[in-house]
Amino acid sequence: MAIDWDRRTCARKGHVTYAPDDPRLRIRLHADTALGEVWRCLRCGDFVLGDPHGSGPAAEAPLVPRGKVLRDLFILRFLAVERAVRGVFIVLVAVAVWKFSNSQDAVRRLFDEYLDVLRPVFRHFHYDLDHSPVVGTVQKSFGYRHSTLLLVAGLLLAYALIEIVEAAGLWYAKRWAEYLTVVATAAFLPLEIYELTEHISALKITTLVLNILAVLYIALAKRLFGLRGGRRAFDEERRSASLLEVEESAGVLV
Repeated sequence: MAIDWDRRTCARKGHVTYAPDDPRLRIRLHADTALGEVWRCLRCGDFVLGDPHGSGPAAEAPLVPRGKVLRDLFILRFLAVERAVRGVFIVLVAVAVWKFSNSQDAVRRLFDEYLDVLRPVFRHFHYDLDHSPVVGTVQKSFGYRHSTLLLVAGLLLAYALIEIVEAAGLWYAKRWAEYLTVVATAAFLPLEIYELTEHISALKITTLVLNILAVLYIALAKRLFGLRGGRRAFDEERRSASLLEVEESAGVLV
């Protein structure tokens, strides 16, 4: 079932009405009823009871996102939430690495103690912890120098900052954030492909596919890097989405 993005947004945020100075256009957006005057919403096209939210020249009417623009905004905000969650998770990992670097010996002793306790239990189920890839990775991390771990924590924090900045920019549909998201996401695609050559998992494949789709969607839908006419075509599409301009064109043709 198709989603009516215009009415969905008006139901959440309310209608947007405007009274233009041009009498020919004004009469097409206004009507008198038994309950009082009504004005046509610039977003959904429904007539709304009460005074208009603004008035003035038609050229100064608010540019109201409609239809496809609202759908794109919904998708951008979904990506923003995903980036924000990822950024917070990476911050937590960075903090964990930093704390680990400051108490590496204590963590190693604690890990060895638990390993001694769990080794017989896992051996009972025919699983050798001494040859476990996970255990081996953890033990290898104990050999990292303190300065190396601090560098890793710093890089993780920098990456998390990029993700959080992306999230904030995408939430407010900033064009610079769209460029940043495409460039940053595309830059990590080779690494994700390389990881698949090392070990294939459903999560890695899903993440790679979603990131590729996100790059293609934002670049094409937002006409970045000159695609599909670039910024000028994008702005013209936004302006033509205004119901007020549609009504003005129809009034001129009458």
